[in-house]
Amino acid sequence: MTSHEIRKAFLDFFASKGHQIVPSAPLIVKNDPTLMFTNAGMNQFKDYFLGNSSPKYKRVADTQKCLRVSGKHNDLEEVGVDTYHHTMFEMLGNWSFGDYFKEAAIAWAWELLTGVYKLSADRLYVTVFEGDDSEKLDFDTEAQNCWEKWIDKNRIINGNKKDNFWEMGETGPCGPCSEIHIDLRSDEERAKIDGKSLVNTGHSLVVEIWNLVFMQYNRMSDGKLVPLPDKHVDTGMGFERLCMAIQQKKSNYDTDVFTPLINYISTNSGIVYGSNEKTDIAMRVISDHIRAISFAIADGQLPSNNKSGYVIRRILRRAVRYSFAFLNMSSPFIYKLVPVLANQLKDVFPELKSQEEFVARVIREEETSFLRTLEAGLKKLDELAPFSLGRRVGDEGGEKGVLNGEFAFELYDTFGFPIDLTQLIAREKNLSVDMEAFNAALIQQKERSRNANVVESGDWTIVREGEETKFVGYELLESEAEILRFRKTSTKGKNQFQLVLNVTPFYAESGGQIGDTGFLESANERIEIIDTQKENNLILHICERLPENLSAKFHASVNETKRRLTENNHSATHLMHAALRAVLGKHVAQKGSLVNEELTRFDFSHFTKVSDEEMEKIEKLVNEKIREDIVLNEKRNVPLEEARNQGAMALFGEKYGEFVRMITFDKNYSVELCGGTHVSSTGKIGLFKIISEGAVAAGVRRIEAITAKGTEQYVKDLEIKLQNINEILKNPADTIKAINSIIAERDLLKEQFDSFMREKANIIKSELLKKMIQIKGINFIGEIIEIPSAELIKDISFELKREVGNLYLVLGAKIEGKAHLSVMLSDELVNLNSMNATKIIKELSKDIQGGGGGQPFYATAGGKNPDGLISNIMNKAKSFVINIDEK
Repeated sequence: MTSHEIRKAFLDFFASKGHQIVPSAPLIVKNDPTLMFTNAGMNQFKDYFLGNSSPKYKRVADTQKCLRVSGKHNDLEEVGVDTYHHTMFEMLGNWSFGDYFKEAAIAWAWELLTGVYKLSADRLYVTVFEGDDSEKLDFDTEAQNCWEKWIDKNRIINGNKKDNFWEMGETGPCGPCSEIHIDLRSDEERAKIDGKSLVNTGHSLVVEIWNLVFMQYNRMSDGKLVPLPDKHVDTGMGFERLCMAIQQKKSNYDTDVFTPLINYISTNSGIVYGSNEKTDIAMRVISDHIRAISFAIADGQLPSNNKSGYVIRRILRRAVRYSFAFLNMSSPFIYKLVPVLANQLKDVFPELKSQEEFVARVIREEETSFLRTLEAGLKKLDELAPFSLGRRVGDEGGEKGVLNGEFAFELYDTFGFPIDLTQLIAREKNLSVDMEAFNAALIQQKERSRNANVVESGDWTIVREGEETKFVGYELLESEAEILRFRKTSTKGKNQFQLVLNVTPFYAESGGQIGDTGFLESANERIEIIDTQKENNLILHICERLPENLSAKFHASVNETKRRLTENNHSATHLMHAALRAVLGKHVAQKGSLVNEELTRFDFSHFTKVSDEEMEKIEKLVNEKIREDIVLNEKRNVPLEEARNQGAMALFGEKYGEFVRMITFDKNYSVELCGGTHVSSTGKIGLFKIISEGAVAAGVRRIEAITAKGTEQYVKDLEIKLQNINEILKNPADTIKAINSIIAERDLLKEQFDSFMREKANIIKSELLKKMIQIKGINFIGEIIEIPSAELIKDISFELKREVGNLYLVLGAKIEGKAHLSVMLSDELVNLNSMNATKIIKELSKDIQGGGGGQPFYATAGGKNPDGLISNIMNKAKSFVINIDEK
């Protein structure tokens, strides 16, 4: 069976068992602070398990794109090295929400594997939960009895809590699980060692292919387990491993899931896959990583230096590093795999095929950038490694250089230079890297990051049972409300509370629009709502103190001024999106947005700067639509396909339900799927003004714009600025002409000044040459000079370096009230005498109460004590020559 046939057989099988087949959720998770990426098939159904909402279907099945690279499920460093771990993978799954339980789940799993896929029963093993005394959990007798109907009792293995009790996180739904493992070894190997003894030992050919999780409990924040009101089934089967088993391969990478990619890499690199372990690993890494990178970008996450964007950049750079180091690819290459992957999966995940060109261009830009980084890192390593060494005794008694771990971390942190590439280069130079110091610096960085982002949440306290929140904020800004539940949270020691109401007019931050603020008022008190957020399907009202009477009836009121200004900007965003597509082309697609009461920030796909002429056209078109005072046409609960047929723009990376909300401002101009709040007619927006445009990532531009009061203030500020300029210029008849005249006069004066300073620098240089002395064969110049700029000192230093051999130059100056020092060394002194300008400047700068740095041949320092220049600083500088000579 091909991978396409295997996937189809799974979905067809569960459809025949009454399951609704649903599409994969995007890789990028929104409205869930506990996750950056979808890392399991159950993520999109979390609300059902948590009881936040009710499922439309009791039985569901799908194939889900998953990504595991960080946190609990961190497989990144194993990917490519072994043959069965991946970053992105497909998880085939079937779910029961309070419907069938263990008996049916186990029976159907066995029927599919042995009846449909024809896997041999004598290669299969299953595990059941053995219980746990510390948790007071019993042996899973029910699962054991169910399995004994289908498989030999000797092939059932007791599993401990680590392997056979599945938990969603530190808190939340959990329960015992039953894993299905397959032994893919040859008959000869199986005859020597029983596969049962290799289950869950990390053997590459005795692997888990399916996990049946039986959700029975809820883990509370205090660690206690509470039975769930309904029991659920959550299964996940690794698609790639399943293909390996059915296609009788010894590696996931030998299946037709990966061979089209590996064959392309092999052909284009000129290296045969299977000929060398290192190049094989490189090809596996690249073929895996291109999948994660491509689908993350297609689902809306661009590579960046923050959060999930940083993870994607890290994966991409790991692929580039392997391509560069092992396949000798010194120019962008990985982006060429996008069309191969898009065509391979176009029928399953069409979102990549529809954005193929955009995704490829983003990856190409990232590759180009990182290859430059690699080049810069290599140069930095060559320059500074000789001056960042310790010594240690080698294995054979000799000395071996040790590269400073903090320096290696600087390369990693500042230049994005991978530590394993630093180690590789170090080995080639007969060096090792002080990994203890590197890891210590890395841990410190992670701790700083973790401490800045940790949010501790307590358990929910239920005030009223059985209700779901009704949102009335599209129509109303005030409503009567009661509290359903609350919990306490803590960030950096600051306590807050999250309230869930039965009815709310508060819009929760979503789709780029910020959350509402306002207050809750009862007969006795007023509680300020400082933000409104959405977590999974819950609308959370954030406050800094709890009401004294949680059971009271409250009047919920939204800050109307802030909401109206936010609506202006949100509706303007829709008009601008349509204008961008009209002016720049239909390739424009939203890639991110922020809408608040002050501005709209809109990121969109486009590969060139938006010209002034194009900007003018966009502004003009938006303002025309505002003046037309187009009435909002809002439709709710529209079937998704019907909305698409009506031309509604859907955003890639958004998870839409079967029914959606359509926002239309003129059916021939702007039709979008949107859950945000909007003006009743475009005339309320007032004047629209773009205030900035620029690049934020490869292939992505950003426009910031203002409306209404923001634009009024913008125009007012410009008027005041122009008035001030005219007053300074004595109110000329032609302001522009007056400014140009001043600029021309300034340029002439600057040219004359620069000429004068060059003459002065030449005079200073001549005087310095006259004062040069020799110390042990080294030409030493050390002087305190009068000069107005550090740039001129640098020019003089480099000119002297070109003219004088064996030069050791130390110059000091008082510039703008502060001390300035510079040290210049000739290449001979750096290479032959092991002198280092950076080390020298570090010592000298102590006298001026400052610090500095630079390169081995040239370094500078600044200090707050210019009196230190006239002390003993030049004698101290000379001592470096004497000390080296004595060595």
